Amino acid sequence: MNLRALTRGDAAVAGAAVLLFIASFLPYTTFDACSGVKSPTCYSASQNAWNTGLFPILPSVFLLGLAAAALILVQRFQGSAATTRQVLGLRLDQWGIAFAVAALWTGVWALGGGGDSSAYGHGFGAWLAVLALIVLAGAAAAGPLVPALQAPLVTDKPAVQPGYPGAAGYPAPGAAQGQPQPGQYGYPAPGQEAAQPPAYGQPQQGGYGYPTPGQPQDASLGGQPAQPQPVQAQAPAQAAPAADFAPFWFAVPEQRQLAPKDNPHGGPVGDLVPGTWYLAVEQRGAALVAQLQDGSQGVLNDTSGIQRG
Repeated sequence: MNLRALTRGDAAVAGAAVLLFIASFLPYTTFDACSGVKSPTCYSASQNAWNTGLFPILPSVFLLGLAAAALILVQRFQGSAATTRQVLGLRLDQWGIAFAVAALWTGVWALGGGGDSSAYGHGFGAWLAVLALIVLAGAAAAGPLVPALQAPLVTDKPAVQPGYPGAAGYPAPGAAQGQPQPGQYGYPAPGQEAAQPPAYGQPQQGGYGYPTPGQPQDASLGGQPAQPQPVQAQAPAQAAPAADFAPFWFAVPEQRQLAPKDNPHGGPVGDLVPGTWYLAVEQRGAALVAQLQDGSQGVLNDTSGIQRG
């Protein structure tokens, strides 16, 4: 569950659900009447949605609306892993939208009910419930379509803490000093191919037993080139970090998962969400080791389209 993945549309759904729950305890129907001619006696009464005399207002309006909000938020908190999960052919958020519309439909028609006498009326709880259901159904249906509702609810940058702007000498995203440019830290300039690092354990020109171009061979061996000593190639457990790497800030275009730092192919240990800056503390080939706001670190294998700060 990633609370930082909450969008503005999800916040509207949650707020409408809280408003609907409060409205269930407010007067739903009211009754005001007076009796007597010479000395009239007036009295009034009210009932909320939890009164058994108003059944089935509670399950068909209030509880159905709360169930709709719960289904939508559960689907959202599960992230991309829940996009293929269906119940009777529909995802949980689709069921939530259907429940929200059904609750709104029932709530609107319930405003026309009541006793035959003019003494009966609808209290503040009934009107507040319809208003909350309008917000709930509108945010649920328009959330996937309106860009303003798709924006992350939390877009502020991380506070000052070790490894973040203003601490340990790391500049803030976009700072002019120390800002990496194309062609540095393993990122090639436009139109330039990235230099591939040599294979681990592979002897290079000028290394032990290998003459550099233009250098004469060792005469003590009868004119024969010096034989290189055997080098045992040992596959590393993980890619070695870049030697000239400097930490920088970056943001991702969509939600991406982090793999364990000591096992880049293991299960996810965290999520990166758009609208938040993260610190790259190490580079391993094309992958980056990213640090979250709580100080934990993981490997980001998919670095395509990231925005450098």
